[in-house]
Parts: sequence; C-alpha cells; structure tokens
Amino acid sequence: MRLKFVVCKVLQREAYLCAARSTNVVDVVLMPQGLHNEPDKLRTTVQEALRQTCDVQGRPYDAILLGYGLCSNGILGLSATIPIVAARGHDCITLLLGSRQAYQAYFDSHRGVYWYSPGWIESQTQPGRERFDRLLAEYRQKYGPDNAEYLMQMEQGWMKEYAWATYVDWGLPGSEEYKQYTRQCAEFLNWKYDEIEGSASLMQRMVDGVWTEEDFLVVKPGEHIAEDLTNPGIIRTEPQ
Repeated sequence: MRLKFVVCKVLQREAYLCAARSTNVVDVVLMPQGLHNEPDKLRTTVQEALRQTCDVQGRPYDAILLGYGLCSNGILGLSATIPIVAARGHDCITLLLGSRQAYQAYFDSHRGVYWYSPGWIESQTQPGRERFDRLLAEYRQKYGPDNAEYLMQMEQGWMKEYAWATYVDWGLPGSEEYKQYTRQCAEFLNWKYDEIEGSASLMQRMVDGVWTEEDFLVVKPGEHIAEDLTNPGIIRTEPQ
C-alpha cells in the first residue's frame, strides 16, 4: 500500500523508524508540536493535511494514518475522501508504549506521571531547570522582576500534581543523554525518576496495515471521528 502518515513532530524519530521498516510505502508528514494545547487548531491543521490524498508525484494514497491519540478531543470531526486510520488511545504516549493496556497499567501504579521522550525533550517544553530558567528570563524582560517571580509561582503550581518523571525508552541513538536529562529534571522538580521500555508494536502495525478493530479505528469516506469514552475503544465513527 501507499500510505500517508500524518504525525505530531514529537513522534518523528519513532515514525520514521517504523516507516523505514514497513513493506508499505509510507510518506511521513510532520505536524507542529503543541497543537494538542489548542484542540480546534489541531483539528483545522490536521484536516487540511487530510485533504491532500496524493503524494508529491500525484500518486493516490490508499489510506491516511493519524499519529495522534484523542489529544484533548483534537481529532474529533476529522474526515477524508479516503480511509483514515487512527490508533485507539488518549494521547501519543499510547503509541510510544505500544498499547492502551500498557499505558493504563503504568498509570495505575504511578500516579502523577509526567512523560519524557526524545521528541518531547527536543521540543524544549518539558518541565525542568531549562524550562524554568527560560521562562523566568522571558517574564523578567516583559514584566519586571517582581511580577516575574509571581508568574513563576503560578507557572510551577500545576507541577505539584505530579510525582514521577518517566522516560519512555525505544533505545534510539542518544537515549542515555535523554535519560540523564530526565533525571536532572526529576531532581530539580523533586519528582521520582523512572524509565520504561517503549514498544514499536502499535505504530509498526499501523504503518504495516495490520489494523485490528481492538487497536485501530478505520474511518471510511463519508464518516468522521467521534468520541466513545464510555467504551474501551475511546473513539468511533459517525456519518458526516
């Protein structure tokens, strides 16, 4: 098959790895990191990418793959004139861990977990000293020293809900440096450090075309993605 893989930039290393190992022709199309913070913008940006159903040489794709989870409902309403395939998961961590079950098991035993991965670390948005120092400098420049200190207290407030800094390890080049960075963030934030072995299983099956109903939603032309949070599948299709 010829497949288009529309994926958040934080998953680019993992996406290219799986695409390279697939027997299908997989074109990876990266979306800006951070769209999940603005679900309507995520929906609009990804929907625009879904309108392009041929490659740069005009050859039609057989399907479009979504490298997103539900992501704050950002994928709801998405549709295309060819099939869309979406993994059943709340966010991209499901794709990094390989299954909803692995995600849930770790979440249940590690309450207050904040996830780190190569793509997230490279995005420079992860909690830690680097982010703290950068924001403090920005606030001081814009609002002055006193207001900056107050804003930083507000900024750090939500971090009290977390207790774990967990690195998802795919064994990619640079992993030891990323682990060390995560350890430093955990120490700065007074969180516990942990690492968990990631799994390419879910993403590899997606690009290989093994779309089992349990793990994937196939959206046919004339349908769009809708939520189904009362059921294990998380998402479902609805007529447009």
